[in-house]
Amino acid sequence: MPRMQDSGKKRMYVRKRVCRFCQDENLPIDYKDPKLLKHFITERGKIMPRRMTGTCANHQRKLREEIKKARHIAFLPFTTAVR
Repeated sequence: MPRMQDSGKKRMYVRKRVCRFCQDENLPIDYKDPKLLKHFITERGKIMPRRMTGTCANHQRKLREEIKKARHIAFLPFTTAVR
C-alpha cells in the first residue's frame, strides 16, 4: 500500500448544520416576522443558500416565498443602497 504524504494541512471538522424549522415545529415561517427573515438574507439583501443556513429543501422553499412576500409589502428591502 502506498503511504500517504502528510501535506501539513490540518483537517477541519465541519459540523453538519440542522434545519432550525425542523427542530422546532412551533417556529412559523411568516412574512410578517422580518426579524426572523433577516437571519436568512445577506446585508446586501440576497437570500442565503441552503448550504450556508442549513435549512432543509422544503423549508428553504417556504422561506424564499415568505421573504419575497415581505419584500413586496416593504417589510424587507430588496437591496441596500451602498455606493
